[in-house]
Amino acid sequence: MSIKNVIIIGAGGNLGPAILNAFLKESSFNTTVLSRKDSKSTFPSGVKVINADYDSASSLRDAFQGQDAVISLVGSGALGDQNKLIDASIAAGVKRFIPSEFGSNVPNKRAREIVPIFAAKYETVNYLKSKESEISWTSVITGPFFDWGLKTGFLGFNASNKSVEIYDEGKAVFSTTNLHQIGLTLIKALEKADASKNQYVYVSSFQTTQQEVLAVAEKITGSKWTVTKVDATQYLKEGRERFAKGDYSSIPILLRGITFSVEEKLGDFSSEGLWNDKLGLPKESLEDTIKDVLSGKP
Repeated sequence: MSIKNVIIIGAGGNLGPAILNAFLKESSFNTTVLSRKDSKSTFPSGVKVINADYDSASSLRDAFQGQDAVISLVGSGALGDQNKLIDASIAAGVKRFIPSEFGSNVPNKRAREIVPIFAAKYETVNYLKSKESEISWTSVITGPFFDWGLKTGFLGFNASNKSVEIYDEGKAVFSTTNLHQIGLTLIKALEKADASKNQYVYVSSFQTTQQEVLAVAEKITGSKWTVTKVDATQYLKEGRERFAKGDYSSIPILLRGITFSVEEKLGDFSSEGLWNDKLGLPKESLEDTIKDVLSGKP
């Protein structure tokens, strides 16, 4: 299968800019961005942008005409609404659809039980499986975005005051991937379209622990960080109780909980079979990444 023309939906947000940048600078694909007709998002100069009405099947179909692959990076509010994007892709003759997956190991039943919003991602892939005679798919799972998570505090680290929340003594191994590496993964998966056809593709920049990340951070900064210890089991319990009451701000709690819980062991998906070598992804340095983040390097 030959892929030449690629359109990216949702090229803003946390992940989108890194994906778009990788495609523009490190691929030979003709790359287009799909944006809502009323969107205020801006993109790099020279990028082809198509504006469409996401509520109109014909508008989406027209936007996808001539495209070989559609990459969906839609946010959490639209995760359960990707079937219309898939249907429009099929109507336009698109060959490959990459749903908005990324992050945690959604195919794992226990992960879906703890984080209910994962059901939308899982059902999207099931819908794609039901359409395999009309379109192929690839779903990419990366674990938390490492450099972004370290920078924003999602991984528990606060570089500004050298403090960290450590869950279960920081012993849980978790799979995690840098933003740029996710972009490269998508490029390689489309370059190797036959190998990645109708597959979950697992990649990881690092298999690490909070303990290891803290040790590297202290080495780089030359100082001890203030540690607050957290019981991941209790943390998850509180998150689930809040979610049950309709408090969606609990979602990051649930995500951190399954990533760092020693008891659940859901953060490490290396046993699923990593595709890094199969795709020819470059090796990365944990220490160099942490150094870049702590120095404020973009």
